[in-house]
Amino acid sequence: MSLVKKAVIPAAGLGTRFLPATKALAKEMLPIVDKPTIQFIVEEALESGIEDILIVTGRNKRAIEDHFDSNPELEDYLIRQEQDDLLQLVKETTGINLFFVRQSYPEGLGHAVLQAKAFVGDEPFVVMLGDDLMKDDIPLTKQLMNAYDETHASTLAVMEVPQEDTSKYGIIDPNGQYNEELFHVNQFVEKPDPEDAPSNMAIIGRYLLTPEIFELLETQERGQGNEIQLTDAIDRLNHTQRVFALNFKGERFDVGNKNGFLETTLEYGLTHPKHKDHLKKFIIETAEQLN
Repeated sequence: MSLVKKAVIPAAGLGTRFLPATKALAKEMLPIVDKPTIQFIVEEALESGIEDILIVTGRNKRAIEDHFDSNPELEDYLIRQEQDDLLQLVKETTGINLFFVRQSYPEGLGHAVLQAKAFVGDEPFVVMLGDDLMKDDIPLTKQLMNAYDETHASTLAVMEVPQEDTSKYGIIDPNGQYNEELFHVNQFVEKPDPEDAPSNMAIIGRYLLTPEIFELLETQERGQGNEIQLTDAIDRLNHTQRVFALNFKGERFDVGNKNGFLETTLEYGLTHPKHKDHLKKFIIETAEQLN
């Protein structure tokens, strides 16, 4: 049985890359076909065996709480209309051990994670970023949990990115392999310029951390963007205890920008049981018109 039972999902960002849609709507509630992006993250946590989930929110994020709450009026209506399939979809988002805390000021990912200190206590935990949707036979979060069961050490998910994109990510400086999947790491660098990057292995939005990270976040100096960066605190943690990087071999979908969001919507739409045939037909017809 895994020792990791808690997950933290930071969702306090302003969503400026999706304006004007996110002026009054939480970015995490933007749907991929018919499901909000944050629901994919919560489902990954539950499929991995996580029992308690804390969502770190901010202003204009009340819709996230409402989405995972019951809606008796809607449920009664669907029952009267005998729309059992829709009723089941609505009920899938209730009955989850969800907790919420607010990040009052947007001071960086490290600061957002620090808001989870009381929730986590002295247990290892997972941080799951909502900008990355992952597909694999074994959920990525579960892969990290399996690694922790073996090493009892903090572990971050990484993936190769184009060298010119290193300035968009935290990047690792690998130092040999622990096993087929795990790398030892010399250094973690937040958003280095391509010419300064120690590799093209990027941190991709899933972290399994030991509780000692909070002590470091409380004293972490501001870094990139004048914010408290989680990557900087992880690099300090690596000086006192092992931190591994797990090379993710599955599919990653970046929904943190408009192009990635559109691509992900198409990818999921083409596999959606109800809409895939219509979408395939539309794409074929549109391609023929463009040619």
